Amino acid sequence: MDKLRLMESFVAIVDTGSLTAAARRRQCSLAAVVRGLAQLETHLGVRLLNRTTRRIALTEEGRGYLARCRRVLADIGDAEAAVSDRGPPGGTLVVTAPVMFGRLHVAPVVADFLEVHPAMRVELLLLDRVVDLLEEGIDLAVRIGTLQDSSMVALPLGQVRVVVCASPAYLARHGTPQTPQDLLQHRCIRMLGSPTTVAWRFAQDGGRQSLEVNGVLATNQLDVAVDACIRGLGCGRFLSYQVAEALADGRLVEVLAEAQTPPVPVSFVYPHSRLLSSRVRAFVALGREALAQRLSAYAGNAAGEGVEVGRQQ
Repeated sequence: MDKLRLMESFVAIVDTGSLTAAARRRQCSLAAVVRGLAQLETHLGVRLLNRTTRRIALTEEGRGYLARCRRVLADIGDAEAAVSDRGPPGGTLVVTAPVMFGRLHVAPVVADFLEVHPAMRVELLLLDRVVDLLEEGIDLAVRIGTLQDSSMVALPLGQVRVVVCASPAYLARHGTPQTPQDLLQHRCIRMLGSPTTVAWRFAQDGGRQSLEVNGVLATNQLDVAVDACIRGLGCGRFLSYQVAEALADGRLVEVLAEAQTPPVPVSFVYPHSRLLSSRVRAFVALGREALAQRLSAYAGNAAGEGVEVGRQQ
């Protein structure tokens, strides 16, 4: 059994959406494609596709296997290209980033990348959760925060600050907090699903302080929280890029800047154990400088050297 050919056939079925179209792409008979899929499912002991006369759909096992097939085939292509030096990178690059940061900063970099590398395709997954890169078939992540997974490598891009802010109207009505403790007497807007859901952390007297603020509104939607803050419902705690525009045009005012915790790192993250593909190398080469320049507006930090995640300072 030629596992590589069976993988290629399986990927072709999914990409084209039908067995017949896959046979045309593979330039083989329909019977060969059907037989190959049956061989693969028998070998693995699971059903990869649910098939009807009108459509095919991946099973849960099929989705996981598809991601691994794509990675294996891409790595083989990269290895062959590296040995024979056959031109620019091609294939599909899968990148993930937080939703708002991805929309504001990563998406424009992806557009520039595709102009420079027209043979490439990019899948950009904007998700406000930490994903398992290997499990979900992702080549590269943009991560915000200190990372602990020692199986990953982080390539620093810059930093963003933590910002507590409120609208001018709110501060006029309720006064401006002068110390973190003053927030206990203020109305606050909290983000659900965040480490700061209940406790807000501050730097004070050479140490750290956590406060359980009075949350008049708690939401899992960032835009809702920012809008509520702009409307004067209370004080909010955000990352600088999330409220940069509102701070710049005066809709929000930063408070307690001297008590904020150190800036938060932003990094490219990729698996430590894998050979870095030509796709990832090409994106990092373009994206590192572009994102570092964008981040300089938030914390003024230049990109540094790659370090293993979990060994960051």
